[in-house]
Amino acid sequence: MSIADTRSKRDTLNLRIKPEVRDLIDRAAKVRGKNRTDFILDAARSAAEDALLDQALFVVSEEAYAQFVILLDRPPVPNSRLQKTLNTAVPWDQR
Repeated sequence: MSIADTRSKRDTLNLRIKPEVRDLIDRAAKVRGKNRTDFILDAARSAAEDALLDQALFVVSEEAYAQFVILLDRPPVPNSRLQKTLNTAVPWDQR
């Protein structure tokens, strides 16, 4: 296997960008000690992960869902913090 074969393949992504946005990204990348490409890829990856984590629908296997339901149906383990929270009056009920 050659050295070229062991390197991971990278695809190219071309995009159009206004000069002022490019300059802003370049300044931010410099502050972070990164080049433009790495800065953009890190920011895009983070935004993509956040978008997926924020989704309202999660697709899981039947087994995972069954385990989730079992855990939800279990009564909470009594503890002092939970008891304090349950005994604390909520602000909207206070007059």
